[in-house]
Amino acid sequence: MPQESTRGTEAESASHVFRAVWWSSRSKFLLCTFVLVLALLPALAAAGSPSYQAEVHPRVWQALADEGEADILVVLRAQADLGGAAALASKEAKGRYVYERLWAVAQQTQRGLRALLDAQQASYRSFYIVNAVEVRADRALVQVLAARPEVGRIVPNPPVRGLPPDLPRTITEPISASSASAAAGIEPNLIRVHADDVWALGYTGQGIVVGGHDTGYDWDHPALRNQYRGWNGTTADHDYSWHDAIHSGGGECGPDSPEPCDDHGHGTHTMGIMVGDDGEGHRIGMAPGARWIGCRNMDVGVGTPATYIECFEFFLAPYPVGSTFADGLPELAPDVVDNSWACPPDEGCDADSLEASVEALRQAGIVVVVAAGNYGSACDTVIYPPAIYPQSLTVGNFDHTTDLIYSSSSRGPVTCDGSTYTKPDLTAPGTRIYSSLRDGAYGALTGTSMSAPHVAGAVALLLSAAPGLAGEVEAIENLLTRTAEPRTTTQGCGGDGPADVPNNTWGWGILDSLAAVREATVGTLGGTVTDGSSGLALAGVEVTAVPAAGPGVGATVVTSPSGTYTLTLAAGGYEVTAQAAGYVPQTMPQVMVVRGESTTLDLALVPWVRLYLPLAIKGF
Repeated sequence: MPQESTRGTEAESASHVFRAVWWSSRSKFLLCTFVLVLALLPALAAAGSPSYQAEVHPRVWQALADEGEADILVVLRAQADLGGAAALASKEAKGRYVYERLWAVAQQTQRGLRALLDAQQASYRSFYIVNAVEVRADRALVQVLAARPEVGRIVPNPPVRGLPPDLPRTITEPISASSASAAAGIEPNLIRVHADDVWALGYTGQGIVVGGHDTGYDWDHPALRNQYRGWNGTTADHDYSWHDAIHSGGGECGPDSPEPCDDHGHGTHTMGIMVGDDGEGHRIGMAPGARWIGCRNMDVGVGTPATYIECFEFFLAPYPVGSTFADGLPELAPDVVDNSWACPPDEGCDADSLEASVEALRQAGIVVVVAAGNYGSACDTVIYPPAIYPQSLTVGNFDHTTDLIYSSSSRGPVTCDGSTYTKPDLTAPGTRIYSSLRDGAYGALTGTSMSAPHVAGAVALLLSAAPGLAGEVEAIENLLTRTAEPRTTTQGCGGDGPADVPNNTWGWGILDSLAAVREATVGTLGGTVTDGSSGLALAGVEVTAVPAAGPGVGATVVTSPSGTYTLTLAAGGYEVTAQAAGYVPQTMPQVMVVRGESTTLDLALVPWVRLYLPLAIKGF
């Protein structure tokens, strides 16, 4: 009986365990199912609702009424979350992460939409940097697309003025290099922002890639050819270094140009300011040691939201000529992209989609430099994307010959998405800037389009000096803005009191590339100087550090009453000398200063009397 009782107890226990496990598993299953249903409920509701209608921009309906068909951007509701990129350590890792996240979301969510468009035999182009599809559609197709649950909004994709309509008239007569250049053929606008001083430290942009997002480029121009990444000194290979987003028209270049071509002239001029140097006296570029790649986003100065998005996409992960973004390699992305163009919303530009493109590049570790615009001198004239975005490094124009803000340079503030903030972020030379023109020529242009390339070139200089900053967009921007030469204003645009910096005219001030490089590369050297006989601290000793390899910038300091000294120096090797009256100078030939670190060097000076007294006694 006891044995039977035990067996019964065990059976009941096992039964209880089985039921507990079953109910636990069932509960988990039901809970997971409930959570999944909740997550899918909005999509299921939209799919099951005959009244679902995505937002359609009024300009789309107007274009359909006027022309029967319209070029549109179908923007999907699902957009990739790129928040994880910030935690990654390298620019390459950030770029790969952003590319793969964007690509995965687009592939997963566009499948049904593309199948529909294929069935309709519609003309379309899909994007992934913004989860969107460019479509040529009639009213019936727009209505079908708007009823699909994955579609978030439908916006126009019209031709928009990328450049001000009067820009060709701002081209001045070509001027000779001798009349425009300062000492050694270096243009005075470059000297004003201390690019030549950075070169003297050995930093010219070497190892850095800049991207140009413009009307195209005369790649074979003497000032640009050797800096083009697609040129190896003997032959040209344009794969991964050039993309043409103009698929019809294209002026004298035609559509889909297989090599860099400029149908306007604006792009060639801006690229010259970034990297130009022909080796024969035309020293026109901020970072002549950098390499460049380019994308044509405008058809004779007129772009569309889609062409701008397409070029942003190319820069995120460049791909071969004639290929598609499926072959993109994010490791070949540039470090900085110049954008001397605008996309007016009042002409139908979808500002939200362009902002997502700028944000994607920023998350991938690419600095996006943008011209503020030439709509001043009134306040609230930084008005067009991409200058209005907080993710853009926006640049105004000052005259380097007078140190005055240029009259047409756009001013802030900017109000976007319910927030108001200061723009521009910086100012740089943009008045009568001498640079490259098409067909091997040189000449001058004026505008913020000329200012922005100065800052893009300064990014290249900074990264060649401090390559560890690659991919750290916020740190790069902070260095450039916080080291700018401050300027104040009383114009009345806000933030313009007698000591207000930044403000809505100058931003943080005038670009100072040397100050940024110094700030990025400094370390400290310090220690104590003592008497070699007594061991007592010596005050008033002059300690000098000069670059061991020269040329470069050194420094001198005098020890404190306690015998201590501290020098702030750019990273590198130094020859350090300590000298004081009554003591034999001491020189250390190779002392290394490391960026962001403190190096300790204690010195002991031998009194002259200690050195010569034994000799004098021996002589007697």
